[in-house]
Amino acid sequence: MSTSTFRAATFRAATFRAAVVRSPSGPDSIEIIDVPLVQPGPGEVRVEIAAAAVNPVDLGVASGLFHAMGLVDQPEHTGLGWDFSGTVVATGPGVDLAVGTRVAGLVAGFDRDFGTYAEQLVVSAADLAVVPDGLDLTAASTVPLNGLAGAQIVDLLGDAPADGNRLLVTGAAGAVGGYVARLAQDRGWQVTGLARAEDEQFVRGLGADFTTHAEPGWDAVADGAVLQERGLALVRDGGAFVGVRPNAEPAPERGITVVAVVTHPDGPRLGDLLARTASGELPARVHAVVPLDQVADAHRAVAKGGLRGRYVLEP
Repeated sequence: MSTSTFRAATFRAATFRAAVVRSPSGPDSIEIIDVPLVQPGPGEVRVEIAAAAVNPVDLGVASGLFHAMGLVDQPEHTGLGWDFSGTVVATGPGVDLAVGTRVAGLVAGFDRDFGTYAEQLVVSAADLAVVPDGLDLTAASTVPLNGLAGAQIVDLLGDAPADGNRLLVTGAAGAVGGYVARLAQDRGWQVTGLARAEDEQFVRGLGADFTTHAEPGWDAVADGAVLQERGLALVRDGGAFVGVRPNAEPAPERGITVVAVVTHPDGPRLGDLLARTASGELPARVHAVVPLDQVADAHRAVAKGGLRGRYVLEP
């Protein structure tokens, strides 16, 4: 091996590729850069990423929305991507996961210089879940953010009251709404999904009732479609509204309890969601798989809306 070839190989081994934004202004501002390889510390693992889902929140980061809100302060660059699947390639002290274990996980929070749109990722082992053998890594990558958001929305709703268990899920055919529509039934809610007519079969397949138009009077609304005030207007006096935009909840009125989910990592809960996905109880919805180099095109496609399933990036 020549000296130049050796140096190039050493450089590749000491870095990995990641998608970031320096001056966020939409898909055209996304860059693929080389990032120094970091070894995992205590309680951490390094994962070779197999797949990373593209979520609407990623579009907000790339556009600068959250920078403008003061939620991001990264002087060099901001990493993109929240959820991922892959294989453990290195472990730090105090970690039980073995090298070679297939895992999936969620990296939460806006203010970070790294993300899951990358070839490698160092993450807390406690935030990971093992991917069941019956579930491929591409499908597994779509579960963490949306599945945990749905489960944590249901936690905020709690058990359905005996005297008022009618729950309307807006955007019930969407990535988060689909999880809420299915999981809320476990807590005693009588679920109706609000979605487009062409999504009726999918929503009913979750075990929920279906409507394309909702009148006011629901005991609770889980607002997966981000209707905000229009969704709040559908709740009866004294009911409950759970939104998906933290720090942007509608103002409470008529005695309605108003909260919004702040999705956070939860390894054990994610493990349950992955197991239920592997068994077919929960849907795994992949729209398309594209290489990391096509991340800007994937963002443009997601921005058009109307997708049923996720774009998934492969490094």
